[in-house]
Amino acid sequence: MISVVIPARNEAACLGETLAHLAACTPPDGAEVVVAVGGSTDGTAGIARGMARLVLGTHASRAGLLNAGARAARGSALLFLHADTLPPPDYVPAIEAALADPAVVGGAFDFEFRECHWRLGAIAALNRLRCRLTGNFYGDQGIFVRRAAFDRIGGFPRRRLFEDLVFSQAMRCEGRTVLLRGRRVRSSGRRFLRPDWTRPVGLITWLLLLHTLGCDTEGYAARYHAARATGDAR
Repeated sequence: MISVVIPARNEAACLGETLAHLAACTPPDGAEVVVAVGGSTDGTAGIARGMARLVLGTHASRAGLLNAGARAARGSALLFLHADTLPPPDYVPAIEAALADPAVVGGAFDFEFRECHWRLGAIAALNRLRCRLTGNFYGDQGIFVRRAAFDRIGGFPRRRLFEDLVFSQAMRCEGRTVLLRGRRVRSSGRRFLRPDWTRPVGLITWLLLLHTLGCDTEGYAARYHAARATGDAR
């Protein structure tokens, strides 16, 4: 069985749609959905309670919620999904087929935005190129992993930035990872359609460069998450 783990903090606006999508495309007994909620003030927990297994975490950080959800999960494989991200309808058999190869420890899906706009198409194309060149996965791609490999890695690192990137790199130390090309998760691109969209893009790019160079980026966490939430990196 696959456990879908969704970290959620103030995600009431989008969580219900994601859970309804999962309910519609998940085969019977094919997966369980676990929503780890922490630090929410907008009714996120109430939405999750009626549609998934709810884990109330004491950690407001995404890494802490991901790990809390994984601890409660019962599946032999874990799929980590953002609250505003819709997996492809055949996500369960696609993951099962990938993990049928014992050498594969995990992977991720291709990525696109849900909204139609040339800017979003360009950003998504660059992200797909980046993934193919580096082999690194990010959380909005829907990272999946065998439970045994997740436990050996020790879960997501307690970081406020790039916990998904560091985790995907650790996965490669455990075995082969795969990109499910052509099977795309669909994430919201609303923050990139705002008039000041260049600010969050610029900040994210700058922080990724610092991280790649080995610099400490944790001090920028509050600014980064504010940029994701508001589209403003000032």
